[in-house]
Amino acid sequence: MAQPDRYLMDLDHHAWRERCSHGHTLRSGSPASGYDVYYHRMAWTLDPAVSAISGRVTTYFKATEALATLRLDLASNMNVAQVLHQSGPLTFVHQADDVLAIQLPVELAAGEADSVTVLYSGSPQSSGFGSFLTAEHAGVPVLWTLSQPYGAKDWWPCKQDLNDKIDSIDVYVTVPEGNRAAGNGVLVSGNTEAGQTTWHWRHRHPIAHYLIATAVTNYEVIEFDIPLPDATVPMVVYTYPEDAFFMELNAGDILQQMPLFSELFGTYPFADEKYGHAQFSWGGGMEHQTMSFMGTWSYELAAHELAHQWFGNLVTCGSWEDIWLNEGFATYLSGLCYNFIASQYWGGWKRAMVQNITSLPDGSVRCTDTTTVSRLFNARLSYRKGAMVLHTLRWVVGDSAFFAACRNYLNDPVLRMNSARTSDLQAYLEAASGMDLDQHFADWFEGQGHPSYTVEWTQDGDGTVVLQMHQSTSHPSVSFYAMPVPIRFHGNGQDSTVVLQHSYSGELFNFHLPFQADSAVFDPDTWLISAQNLVLNVPVASFGTARPLLFPNPTAGPAWVYVGNSFSGPVQLNVHDALGRIVASQQTTVQGQRLPLDLSALPSAAYTVELRSNDQRTWMRVVKE
Repeated sequence: MAQPDRYLMDLDHHAWRERCSHGHTLRSGSPASGYDVYYHRMAWTLDPAVSAISGRVTTYFKATEALATLRLDLASNMNVAQVLHQSGPLTFVHQADDVLAIQLPVELAAGEADSVTVLYSGSPQSSGFGSFLTAEHAGVPVLWTLSQPYGAKDWWPCKQDLNDKIDSIDVYVTVPEGNRAAGNGVLVSGNTEAGQTTWHWRHRHPIAHYLIATAVTNYEVIEFDIPLPDATVPMVVYTYPEDAFFMELNAGDILQQMPLFSELFGTYPFADEKYGHAQFSWGGGMEHQTMSFMGTWSYELAAHELAHQWFGNLVTCGSWEDIWLNEGFATYLSGLCYNFIASQYWGGWKRAMVQNITSLPDGSVRCTDTTTVSRLFNARLSYRKGAMVLHTLRWVVGDSAFFAACRNYLNDPVLRMNSARTSDLQAYLEAASGMDLDQHFADWFEGQGHPSYTVEWTQDGDGTVVLQMHQSTSHPSVSFYAMPVPIRFHGNGQDSTVVLQHSYSGELFNFHLPFQADSAVFDPDTWLISAQNLVLNVPVASFGTARPLLFPNPTAGPAWVYVGNSFSGPVQLNVHDALGRIVASQQTTVQGQRLPLDLSALPSAAYTVELRSNDQRTWMRVVKE
């Protein structure tokens, strides 16, 4: 699920703020247990002008333990007329906690299969992002469903369990003639009788409950093929007639994006069926399996929802705590389109991600409250930080290991077409890289916040660089982030990037550069999640000593006082003229072992700068040019 990330238009404009205002608490778990669902046959009658549903859902299941009562999730406001079995009507209790408890005719032993059919109707009360909604476009009614995270039960009897995918479904949607119903999989038929059209969709891949969806209106259909090296994928676009040009244009982005994702992560998982877009009147998008629902036109939105077909649909997070496995990956893959297709936007995209992530000092990628929509779908944490944590993992383990690990994760026979946890991804990254990533995941998945760096460096006449790197963290949950840190040095028309394995704050490094550097840039390609970093070119005379030094000296006005470890916190800075009079004074604070000094307002002359902090005091001479 995503909103268009509009970073090119406005870095700070995020429609998620509006949608995440739904802060109500939801029931996150399902009491349904003791069985595995392997097939659903759904028949729904819908009118886009009416917020109501009548349906008949048959559930085929196999007991995983002794089972006398089948429990399905269904909102208590829905009206259950009958529950049928091949032996006849069954006794049931529709409980106030949204559980439909069905008494089976005989207790099933583990491994035995059976089926029941629920006949029901009602006007669904939407939860989450609007699990069942109606609206209008150009004066024409439209109806759609969006069940993530817990809204499937609002409109159909199901088992809301991320670890029990349905192996196969057939969906029959009956609507007023002139309307089409979008759906998962392949359209088998559309038959009209007595002013009603029944659209039959068939999907033959395992699917999570929340990815089953339909949308109904007077859709116009656009079709074309997407060629891949080992498949040709039908692309089907269900668009409002008045927006057909824009929907077709946006769908055209898939012609570039699907081949890229297929090359990096394996062929599009549902190539034997289709990929599609169905327009709906919502501000973002939703990755319904094989047919994403699209509320706007955006290159990144198209990429994000397509990416979910691998990360979220092919392999689904096994707990909403791990929603970053869905949303972080999908966000990162939208960025990879810039990395590999439109590289002019790649740097800006990364910087925008980091700027948003570090705008607050706290927040973990692990979702600590799975009952609140605003926390589950927190754009800063589940999406952007999740994406950039993947980016830092790519940096730490290297491109080859990163992409191999992702492919192996998706192709694991236990995880593929099933669900996974963060530990599964970590295991594959460790196997591909040979690295122990326990601390990395403890810091970046469980931990909160981000680091800030202060880098002090100097270079002697022989080219030897001495560099000291300090780190502070924005949240006490992480005391130190051990990371490889890239720094690019420039000078005399040359540059060189040095990667330093930073293992503790204050660590000293020595290395040689084949040229005299006059500047250094911290993390020039934005591999790290960090903020408020300082890089100080410290004069050789002061580096590594406790003696403060003022530079440049002489100065035209702006200068720095390098204090090393001799001062910290608040400092009183006084400037005295030749007669000892205080001509400038300020209370300031040490910024990364240095203090700002500006003599621009003073006439050219020699001055004495006094620093005072508690019982410490020192003086330095400076010449204002």
